[in-house]
Amino acid sequence: MATVLICRRFPRLSRVTTFLTTAKRKAGSGSSKSKQKKEENSETANTGTESVATIQLLNPLDYRVSYNPSAYAKSRAASWQHAAGNSGQALGDTFTSRGTTQVQHTFGTTSSQALPPIRNTLPKPKPKPLLEQTISTQLSAAQTKEEAEKEKTETHDSKEDPRVFQKGRPEYRSLSYDKFEPIETLPLEEGDLILHSVAVCKGSQSPETITDYFRKLSCLPVEQHAALVSELSFNTLCRCAVKNIRLFNTSDLIDILKACIRLVVPPTHPLLNACENEFCRRVWDMNLDQLLLVADCWRCLERSVPSYLSILFSYANIHWKDLTLPQFVQLMYIIGEGRRSPVDLTQKVESMILKYLDSFTLEEVGAICLGLFKSLSGISDHIMRKIADRVSLQMEDMSTYALVNVLKMLRYTRMDHLPLLKELGKVIPTRIPTINIQGVMHITLTCSSLHYFDEGILAAVAVSLPSKVTYCRSKDAAKFLWSFGCLDYEPPNEEEFYSSLIEQMHRKLHEFRKFPEHLLTGLLGLAFVKRFPEELIDYALRYEFVQKTRGSKYELKKDLFTLSKSVEIECPSYQGNRLPPQLYEEVTEMVLNFAEQEIYVRPEIVEAASLLESMLGGPEYVKNHMILPHTRSSDLEVHLAMDGHPIPFNLKGSIADKKLKDIGVSLTDDLMTQLIKGRSNSQSPVKVENEARTPGQERGKEAQTLRVGDCAALSVGAVIGDARLQVEPKLGHCLEASPSLTLNRQPQRVKLAVQVSNRNHYCFCSKRLLGLHCLKRRQLRQLGYVVVELPFWEWFPLLKRTRLEKLSYLHYKVFDPALLSRAG
Repeated sequence: MATVLICRRFPRLSRVTTFLTTAKRKAGSGSSKSKQKKEENSETANTGTESVATIQLLNPLDYRVSYNPSAYAKSRAASWQHAAGNSGQALGDTFTSRGTTQVQHTFGTTSSQALPPIRNTLPKPKPKPLLEQTISTQLSAAQTKEEAEKEKTETHDSKEDPRVFQKGRPEYRSLSYDKFEPIETLPLEEGDLILHSVAVCKGSQSPETITDYFRKLSCLPVEQHAALVSELSFNTLCRCAVKNIRLFNTSDLIDILKACIRLVVPPTHPLLNACENEFCRRVWDMNLDQLLLVADCWRCLERSVPSYLSILFSYANIHWKDLTLPQFVQLMYIIGEGRRSPVDLTQKVESMILKYLDSFTLEEVGAICLGLFKSLSGISDHIMRKIADRVSLQMEDMSTYALVNVLKMLRYTRMDHLPLLKELGKVIPTRIPTINIQGVMHITLTCSSLHYFDEGILAAVAVSLPSKVTYCRSKDAAKFLWSFGCLDYEPPNEEEFYSSLIEQMHRKLHEFRKFPEHLLTGLLGLAFVKRFPEELIDYALRYEFVQKTRGSKYELKKDLFTLSKSVEIECPSYQGNRLPPQLYEEVTEMVLNFAEQEIYVRPEIVEAASLLESMLGGPEYVKNHMILPHTRSSDLEVHLAMDGHPIPFNLKGSIADKKLKDIGVSLTDDLMTQLIKGRSNSQSPVKVENEARTPGQERGKEAQTLRVGDCAALSVGAVIGDARLQVEPKLGHCLEASPSLTLNRQPQRVKLAVQVSNRNHYCFCSKRLLGLHCLKRRQLRQLGYVVVELPFWEWFPLLKRTRLEKLSYLHYKVFDPALLSRAG
């Protein structure tokens, strides 16, 4: 009789049990929510033979191990699990919902078909003798091992990995839900009898009995949970609990919540709605351990409870001084998982970190940093430096997962902690082959965000990545490309490295429709190192994609502008989509307005422009502007004739200077001659320039006054010459000198782009130029400019020296004979 009841309430029970046993033998201990969901899907959807059901359940695309706290651990065996196919998907914060893996593989096939040139599978890595010379023997051996294990599936559980710190102290047992706590399995017959009793009594049981039923039913075998939740009798039990919700004591209500976690009750279930309302009502009658435990249960149920968290934070704010170390760390975890940063707790959080910093375990330090990072909580440089100090001294003993969390916060606070970064270069390279792909991405992104170049780290990443590239999300692939491009690093295996990532970008094209910023990030990273995949660029510049960027939470117009203009300059044969002219105009105006307010007025640039004008003969010889607005930095443009003489070309500067300086000029014979003939008999611009070129000599006040008068006269003569030749160029629209300024004769010239660099143009503590500025200088040369740099390590100290020293330095830079020979 019992068997009949079981078959009726749990259809196809025996077959499910058989399949689960098979899966367990392959997966080891533990089972995840996603696996339960997939079992439910395969069970309800299968109407064919048992062999079909077996194939569905053991499909390697759906296979996943829920808990792997060693996903970032040192041991290689702990970070990989076997699977039957070579397809896989890294599990992360963005794409970890149940059933996502299957959808992604479906889209991947579609995108590959839409772009025929891209192959469906990656080519097998070729022997790399150069890599073996560059990377250590240990890393090479690890890479060879990885290539042999391409059939294995990388695992990372974004729900469980952040909770590893809870295993370090027994106190967390009362503050958090432990899904791996041993539970005695309830016999199926007893579960059926409970459901039968609920159906007969129709929910008239006492609160204690209802709680006991939930506890027992949650102890049924895992494979029965999905069928149980859909049972009519179980829903009757839930309605009974909702009806009597205020009659339960707090401990019993927490036990019902725990039972719902084990049964994987959907987060929107009516029972959970009632529980949330009741817990919000009871907050002030509960202790802090209970409040934190309930918050942890909501996290395990994947239910957003902003109202409950607000009340919890208010409670914690009042009882802040009573927080124990485990309570504080658990609270920081809850703050991070809730993605909320209580403003009134910021100073108190910092005081607690200082109080317990030496007592935290390294895993707890990582958990606190992750909580701060996820909640976008600000933290003072002083506190972050204290954390970094401790980590730099104990990095060898720290799990990679905890270390990555510290690096995330280091990146967020823009903390350039050199001891930690140097230690990272010693510890991380040998761990790279065993780290989850998202961990590798965060390590790489931290280096690029802090502009810290470490060839050992980047080379190790480049060696490891091609064999694991299929586990990259669109975000991961884009960040890898951006990081390597930002640091202007092309690894020894550059062709294999970049081709594998570009192919993955093609496979993830469907994800860029939802996250357009990732595609632009990756393409800009490629542009920095002079790589332009035309099919992806054509897709990024098409009208539909540009429209999608407008809906992004990021401002992407500048990135589109930089990409499109770079293609225009460096890929003249490109025939694909381009940005519309009105968007060019809109972004150019935006960038130039910013430059006028923030860039052109920087002291080091203003000083250089002023001295160059003085040295060369006036503002018509120098133009402070953006030659390439899409590179978002300024230039001081100077034109020289092939004999080294400066050529006036900045008509706008000349006219503006005339308006300011032509008041009070004496009407001398020389000036009258110039007004009539268009030239000065007393002193030519060449003579003025030759005076400025005399090294070690600074003219007195009298000579400077005469020179200003001559410059003004030259400006007047130039304008009159314009009128005589009937050539009136529009101000502000011409970078080249008009024919009138050279008396209708255009000499061969050298165009100089003088760069006043600063520390942000270079890698941290080095003279290695960053990718964007490499791109800019490359494009300037392609357009015919000769780049002259005033590097910050030379120019900034000179700003405090005498005018003569600065003029002498600029003369040396601008009139370097090598510039003319290079241009010729």
